[in-house]
Amino acid sequence: MPSTSTETRVRYAETDQMGVAYHANYLVWCEMGRTDFIRQHVRSYAELEREGVALAVSDASIRYHAAARYDEVVRITTTLVEVRSRALVFDYLMTRQPDGERLASAQTTLVSLGKDGKLTAMPEDLRARLEVVKG
Repeated sequence: MPSTSTETRVRYAETDQMGVAYHANYLVWCEMGRTDFIRQHVRSYAELEREGVALAVSDASIRYHAAARYDEVVRITTTLVEVRSRALVFDYLMTRQPDGERLASAQTTLVSLGKDGKLTAMPEDLRARLEVVKG
């Protein structure tokens, strides 16, 4: 399955007094990876939203393997693993660079919402494009 890689440097504001990245920041890094994935393979989230497509996280899980620390580079590898009529599932692997140590693995499920905020099928052209990307 195709994946994308996004890198970010752990900022001071993302750490605690010991210089360790606060656990909730990993969800932000997942979002960075996911938006880059969609931008590279489809188009930007902003464009999708202008077209009336809203994708909301309905489920997220993270397993922490090692601590990310201030000023380290974190690589987020994002893979689209499932495309359904009303949902997408992404896997993430966050590793320290340059040594590649596994920091966290995560998965999110996003659902397609209509303008009324209710669950709806994704536009057929978007779903078809994502199916091609997933392979």
